[in-house]
Amino acid sequence: MLTSPLVTVDWLHQHLATKPDFDLQIVDCRFALSDPDLGRKQYEETHIPTANHLDLNRDLSSPVGIHGGRHPLPDDRVLGTKLAAIGINSETLVVAYDDSRFGFAARLWWLLRYYGHDLVTVLDGGYSSWIEAGYPVTNKLPEVATPGDFQPQLQTDWIVDVDKVRAIHNSPAHLLIDSREVDRYLGNSEPIDPIAGHIPGAVNYPWQDVSTPAGLALSIESQQQRWAAISPDVEPIVYCGSGVTACVNLLSLELAGIRGAKLYPGSWSDWISY
Repeated sequence: MLTSPLVTVDWLHQHLATKPDFDLQIVDCRFALSDPDLGRKQYEETHIPTANHLDLNRDLSSPVGIHGGRHPLPDDRVLGTKLAAIGINSETLVVAYDDSRFGFAARLWWLLRYYGHDLVTVLDGGYSSWIEAGYPVTNKLPEVATPGDFQPQLQTDWIVDVDKVRAIHNSPAHLLIDSREVDRYLGNSEPIDPIAGHIPGAVNYPWQDVSTPAGLALSIESQQQRWAAISPDVEPIVYCGSGVTACVNLLSLELAGIRGAKLYPGSWSDWISY
């Protein structure tokens, strides 16, 4: 049923229209860092039929503390309860979408897999591609689902904390990957965090390079070429500003067939808090 981290809008439309014999749940992840309420407003105006909405700040992150970065990982019990409430269980195929070149949908994709739920994929091209294809939208909220039995099973070895990063950031056995734009990596500009720069030893692979400006993922061959310089003998550790768009690079690594990459959830905003 699921052979790729991505599905096309044609695939999703077909399966919505034919009412598949498997459990399918769609999650709208639209969000804007510059306007935290925008994603929810957009969802309430129009969304893909049957989709629920999960908000980056309210649902896919924990409250901000002194450390942990701007978007700490959510409490697995809290998010697990929310996922169950919208009908997600161990057999549910989840399709996540946004309108930000995977910037927020990839967070849910990674989180579900971190919770032990591999039946999750991301809509290639996101909401814009759905609209461009002429497929239907609605402002009707989905019916209250029969609660699922979602039980998070954390893959605790998928993440690293600041102490681990301190220990390995110059280790030849690890590769620290900064997912932010080039100017932020170089420290030439920093529109969000109070300190500019990057973690010593990190290399730069901007997350926007995973897709076209229209939000469609580059080909598998292009994803593989993108990571061709990475030795199979090193362990990639990916970060960004707050552990969100780094997940787009984790999606790219998965598309390229590179397994075992880890996330530094606190990322730059956690690093500079010490």
